Amino acid sequence: MACVDNVAHDIQSILSSSERNYLVRNNGDQVKIESLKGKKVGLYFSASWCGPCRRFTPTLVELYNQVSAKGDFEIVFLSIDKDEDAFKGYFSKMPWLAIPFSDSDTRNHLNGLFKMRRIPLLVILDENGKVATENGTEIVSECGAEAYPFTLEKIKELKDQEEEGKRNQSLRSLLVFKSRDYVISSDGKQVPVSQLEGKTVGLYFSSFSFRAFAELTPKVVEVYEKLKGKGEDFEIVFISVRDDEESFKQGLKSLPLLALPFNDKSCEKLARHFELSNFPALVVIGPDGKTLHSNVADAIEKHGAAAYPFTPEKFAELSEIEKAKEAAQTLESILISGDLDFLIGKDGIKIPVSDLVGKTILLYFSAHWCPPCRAFLPKLIESYHKIKAKQDSAVEVVFISSDRDLASFNDFFAGMPWLALPFGDSRKSFLSRKFKAQGIPMLVAIGPGGQILTKDARNLVALYGAEAYPFTEERVKELEATSEEMPKGWPEKVAQKSHEHELVLTRRGIYICDGCNEEGHAWSYCCDQCDFDLHPKCALEEEKPKEENKQEGRVCDGEGSVL
Repeated sequence: MACVDNVAHDIQSILSSSERNYLVRNNGDQVKIESLKGKKVGLYFSASWCGPCRRFTPTLVELYNQVSAKGDFEIVFLSIDKDEDAFKGYFSKMPWLAIPFSDSDTRNHLNGLFKMRRIPLLVILDENGKVATENGTEIVSECGAEAYPFTLEKIKELKDQEEEGKRNQSLRSLLVFKSRDYVISSDGKQVPVSQLEGKTVGLYFSSFSFRAFAELTPKVVEVYEKLKGKGEDFEIVFISVRDDEESFKQGLKSLPLLALPFNDKSCEKLARHFELSNFPALVVIGPDGKTLHSNVADAIEKHGAAAYPFTPEKFAELSEIEKAKEAAQTLESILISGDLDFLIGKDGIKIPVSDLVGKTILLYFSAHWCPPCRAFLPKLIESYHKIKAKQDSAVEVVFISSDRDLASFNDFFAGMPWLALPFGDSRKSFLSRKFKAQGIPMLVAIGPGGQILTKDARNLVALYGAEAYPFTEERVKELEATSEEMPKGWPEKVAQKSHEHELVLTRRGIYICDGCNEEGHAWSYCCDQCDFDLHPKCALEEEKPKEENKQEGRVCDGEGSVL
């Protein structure tokens, strides 16, 4: 996040250059910058190559069309595109103004002035040029035109309304929106929300385009039909996220579920209400209209209809069953399914799972298309070789691919010195569900007896490398104790020419150093206000000459080790 300032920016000054006193529209018309004086102005940093930007822009267009008629609000597009053709294609969809693509000096100056680090970024300036909010992207996504005029008082009012809605939640407050008091069936017929009151209702947030939708939905439908067949008062309402209209219409025909209408404004509002960030998700509302469970998708996959009625008592019962299963699990029970009792090595050689029994196994969920996976792989390979050298063959890694095609799988696996689950193997879905592998890279450590040691082995390897072996709780405590001793002798605070605020020595997980752009771990000199981090080695470089004259000091190499 950029730093909030109380500076009154002069719109004419920051948006113009010595050769230009105008902005442009997508039809080429020029608009004098002075016409923005006294208006609220949104500075929109965005790019056509950015997926989140492309998803957010239509939402911003909708807000702009609703608000711009008031005459006191304008948006200025600051392109982060790499060429003018991309800029023009993207800008053609925008009804507001832009700084000409050719004026890279002004755009770069504004990137620095408002500390643009990630996009989309919408900074809203008030009538006096002061920053009203630098979180415009989040505010517009959550509140739309209701957030206008984007003052702190208005945002607080909306937040208070949201909290009030959560406290007084009912099925009607969730599913009735403005003049719409119905949901629709798979054939498009309207079903009054009143017919669902008093029932247990599942709100199924997903998209027909999601791969996970195709994996989970048959199970959801199976549970729904089984419970309806038993006469249970249970309904499911499908809530579409990110579908286009044709996909929604065709997909809904294949579902025996109810749904909110396509592009209904309450869809995003409900996702925010339940604070959902991962999809698919199945929220369960009890007969009293209160939330029974925030997401039973995993329970549906693991237990099917046995998870009904999704009460705390039922989940406590299922938890005890799970604990008993985990206590009795073996490596074979995790990695073998029917005739699928092998992994593959190089050249597709089949390796029986039984050959791995008694070893520490690292399940590596990863994919070639994933930049963090490619960045983590060299560290994992280095740690793997070091562990193998010290412990002979007491450890093995199994690559579990999320690649989209066999060629990508083969290309990525070719650079790995360990085993893999075959591409497209059905066991992958089971393992992803079992270990809740919602984000990659993920590294799960399985002990010699088949017990789960940790699902966070990725961070342990990133922090400690081969020293994390054997990934037991005792070993992690030893490493954490050593890490706590690391910063002794380092100053608690430092001042840097590269940053306007004082930096504080802070315990960190994994971060990217804003000085050298390399990954860091364990400790950083941090500005929480600006989300700014420096490796201790980068932060202390200015102190180094003074320290060398006094004593031999400690310097972090950026990976957490002491030199």
